[in-house]
Amino acid sequence: MSRIVVFGAAGKAGSRVVAEAASRGHEVTAVARDAARLGQLPDGVRAVSGDVTDPGTVARLAEEADALVLTVGGPEAVLYTDAVATAAAAVRDLGPKGPRILHMGGGASLLNQDGMRIFDAPGFPEEFKPYAIGQIQALDAYLALGDDVTWTYLSPPPVHFAPGERTGRYRTDLDRPVTGDDGQARISYEDYAVALVDEIENPRYLNRRFTVGY
Repeated sequence: MSRIVVFGAAGKAGSRVVAEAASRGHEVTAVARDAARLGQLPDGVRAVSGDVTDPGTVARLAEEADALVLTVGGPEAVLYTDAVATAAAAVRDLGPKGPRILHMGGGASLLNQDGMRIFDAPGFPEEFKPYAIGQIQALDAYLALGDDVTWTYLSPPPVHFAPGERTGRYRTDLDRPVTGDDGQARISYEDYAVALVDEIENPRYLNRRFTVGY
């Protein structure tokens, strides 16, 4: 059993990570800026009000964790890099006993068939650029960290990522979307949560990014 702290636990992805981890018997703390937004949590899950960019909150929760899961987002790009910096500082301060960070990343930094980042390809939607820039900068921030912080950045598919069915199956790759027979990359929030909790239980991608799809 792991002690898992999920920031952004009121969101679509975070709530499913909480549910998946709790269903496997992990000790889960669900964190949201407004704990009232967490709603009805699975039995045994602790609700906490907190901000992933607040050093005091993150440091306190990190002391009690084996894994910090960051499923936060918003249109301000600085949120993502502030979250990385705050979590990394808390982990570093704890030394060897510090938790691992697992970050719900973005798909825009994945590479298309031409080896170009999807973000840089013609036609990338303007309305998604602030989010994509923040997640790209977050990945760059992780890659610049030293070996004293252990992290994993999990990118969903760049387009087809939505609530759906939990099948318990998925495939992985590193920097290219995992596509099906139709050439499209897809995953449900539920199976994304499965992949993330699997990675907590059986680490395969330490200090690197990976992605999932059917």
